[in-house]
Amino acid sequence: MTALAVACLATLVATLSGDLFVQAAHDTEVWFGYEVTGPTAFATAPIHWALFATGAWAFWTARPWAPVAGACYLLYVALCHLVWSVTSPHGRGLPIGLVEATVFVIGAALLWRARRALVAHP
Repeated sequence: MTALAVACLATLVATLSGDLFVQAAHDTEVWFGYEVTGPTAFATAPIHWALFATGAWAFWTARPWAPVAGACYLLYVALCHLVWSVTSPHGRGLPIGLVEATVFVIGAALLWRARRALVAHP
């Protein structure tokens, strides 16, 4: 679970830094596969920060719900990548969206399968 906590923390630091100091990242967030831009993007960025901070804390403290929540989040990310790849002008189309989604679905499946072992041996 420590590695998963570190991964969440690294993602939090990267996302927070980008949202605060990189204009292109500051101006765009993706929710449910759709881009949100401008002030709405900046206003909703803290939701992403809170998700990753909660994930880091939950994995670090070996909360029993953390692997299940992490697997569900990865499935959400898979769906978002698929939708974004098809609907965004910055997307690469359905084939790449399917590849990206598959990677996240595999991650979710691995986390789901390991959930009992992770909780039993934090």
